[in-house]
Amino acid sequence: TALTSFHDPLSREEALVSAKARLRPILRRALDAGAHIHFDMEQYDAKDVTLQLFRDLVNEEEFAELSAGVVIQAYLKDSRDDLADLIAFASSAQRRTPITVRLVKGAYWDSETVMARAEDWPVPVYEDIDETEANYERCVRLLHDNHGRVRAAFGTHNLRSLAYAAVVARELGIPDHGYELQMLYGMAPALQAAVRRLGFRLRVYAPVGELVPGMAYLVRRLLENTSNESFVRRRLKEGQELDALLRAPGVSEVGLPDLGPPARRPATDLGRPGPYRHEPIAEWRRVGVRAAFGAAVARVEARIKAGPGLDVAAVIDGHPVGTPARMVSVDPSDSATEVASSASCGRAEADAALDVARRAWPSWARTPVAERAAVLFRAAEWMRLRKEELSALQVFEAGKPWKEADADVCEAIDFCEYYGRQALRLGAGGAVESPPGEANRLSYRGRGVAAVIAPWNFPMAIPTGMVTAALVTGNAVLFKPAEQTPAVAAGLVSALQAAGLPEGVLSFLPGVGEEVGAYLVEHPDVSVIAFTGSRAVGLGIVEAAGVHRRSQRHVKRVIAEMGGKNAIVVDGDADLDQAVPAIVYSAFGYAGQKCSACSRLIVVDSIAEELLRRLVGATRSLRVGHPREMGTQVGPVIDADAQKRVRSYVELAEREGSVLFHQDEVPSTGFFVGPTIVTDVSPRSALATKEIFGPVLTVLRASSFDEALALANDTEYALTAGVLSRSPAHIDQAGAELRAGNVYVNRTIT
Repeated sequence: TALTSFHDPLSREEALVSAKARLRPILRRALDAGAHIHFDMEQYDAKDVTLQLFRDLVNEEEFAELSAGVVIQAYLKDSRDDLADLIAFASSAQRRTPITVRLVKGAYWDSETVMARAEDWPVPVYEDIDETEANYERCVRLLHDNHGRVRAAFGTHNLRSLAYAAVVARELGIPDHGYELQMLYGMAPALQAAVRRLGFRLRVYAPVGELVPGMAYLVRRLLENTSNESFVRRRLKEGQELDALLRAPGVSEVGLPDLGPPARRPATDLGRPGPYRHEPIAEWRRVGVRAAFGAAVARVEARIKAGPGLDVAAVIDGHPVGTPARMVSVDPSDSATEVASSASCGRAEADAALDVARRAWPSWARTPVAERAAVLFRAAEWMRLRKEELSALQVFEAGKPWKEADADVCEAIDFCEYYGRQALRLGAGGAVESPPGEANRLSYRGRGVAAVIAPWNFPMAIPTGMVTAALVTGNAVLFKPAEQTPAVAAGLVSALQAAGLPEGVLSFLPGVGEEVGAYLVEHPDVSVIAFTGSRAVGLGIVEAAGVHRRSQRHVKRVIAEMGGKNAIVVDGDADLDQAVPAIVYSAFGYAGQKCSACSRLIVVDSIAEELLRRLVGATRSLRVGHPREMGTQVGPVIDADAQKRVRSYVELAEREGSVLFHQDEVPSTGFFVGPTIVTDVSPRSALATKEIFGPVLTVLRASSFDEALALANDTEYALTAGVLSRSPAHIDQAGAELRAGNVYVNRTIT
């Protein structure tokens, strides 16, 4: 990971190209010096690409005589398969010098376990120390069985593991100098001396380099060797007897658990839903997951190109409805490609849908909440079974890179699962004081007809949240999707229809916002309006909904999520290794087209120069392109109007400030604007105060953390904010003082 900025598993090819370019000069120098080069192994995310990098480079003709090796981590459940693949590679490679395989236990157990559990993925490491020990011995035997094809090196301070490697080697007639034992300098020196006295080949290794990066390495080694299960601790600290230390692992090699397939959540039990759990996002580090998504992208692209575009009808009373007027959505990465042709509803269709909704609402409102929640749970399962296909459509209609598209559909599933459970909780009522002679109870009822006006930037997730919340609480819904993404939105309607939602309860009204959207907002029969979009439109809706019209028998409720001018504050002691990736993703993920995106970066002066140097370098490495390509990190903005608006801010940056970086080389086929970083602007500049909704990041510098917080709060928006700091006091201060709905600490803000 020090050799390339492409750490994402979706950027595998880019990582290979850039890492090879940086490694070849090192390997050439090693050849000249007669040095051995070992490819170390880091986190599981980087395992497959590291192994591929090793195989590709050592198989190049100029490195046929290079002494080189690679690590296998025995705590990984798929390590034996990887080892077998390496041995097969070594047997077939056209090399004049054998490769070395260094077998270790692994040093990232805690982070691998925590990350997998947080994402609800299968845990890639053995969770029992005996399983790791048993697998280590299984891999030792496999290496010794292939003596002559590969050179074996065993990195361990565990007496049992060392003895096992030696005994198996002697059983197979392998001389003591036919493999290597490896130990860390300064760790268990008495054991090292004993190994040398017995005549084994021992390599003692030590990290060399800068102190701070080196400390991370040393801390991992200390954690590894001072854990409760560590031999070093058990022997040297606790003084355990040798019989206990030489005990065989308590599990059989035959019974070791496999990694298993990628996560796929089972359908919710409608009678006993259980607690809410989020839908696992795609585990992109698994080759099968990447292949399945790529196949879905290819299928959707073929459907679109078979054209002309997908047909999207309005839905009223459960039936498709055509309209004289039509709208066309295009691929924002290739504006000449028509993705969908949809109905364009006007007042006539809105009136018809309103009439149906008024008639359907009373029966739906009386439907038991458990039945309404069951519709959401079944819709979630419908989406879950079609997740790749639904996500792939967003790649083309919304211009979303793979990771963003997958996360959007996962969030849609989450809304169904979460709101279904919340409705069950609310439907049970609550404790209400009942004095003697009274029987008081609390119940929640739907308000009537809800108009849902949805955005294009989360074309499945946000509409699902707004529509399902209204439905499960007993309202009839008129759903107007964004003009740019009607085909994606139609997937939500299909999910709810397949889930058994009664006809008439939901109408789907694609159309122009200024026409059908405005009409629904002002209509006296609409009781609730849910909107997500720009502040200008949202405030207009709030104002229009506040006017009481003739025949209106209620006060309209408006739920509006509007824009943001969100800031990340970087403290003087921030960990830049953590800060830079968080800033880059928060600012440029989905080309900055999120209301929660970071558009202001406020940096304490003492760290500003180094942060900006690294930030520019990381941003320069971002791959801008069509999201159908797996490695694309920044796609297009949504349409020509957005492109024009964002470009105008880039031009303003050139006039008012200093442009630290602007990506000029972008595809010409769609609505692309390259990532841009600007500094030296006034805090009152439009660049620092207006929502740009594109890949433009404005940097402001502060003399102190207090000033940084003041700058962060100096905005008309208060959606999200972030702080990157290692100071507990400053983190607490930010939590207390930052005025934002969501405040994130030491992570992305979107």
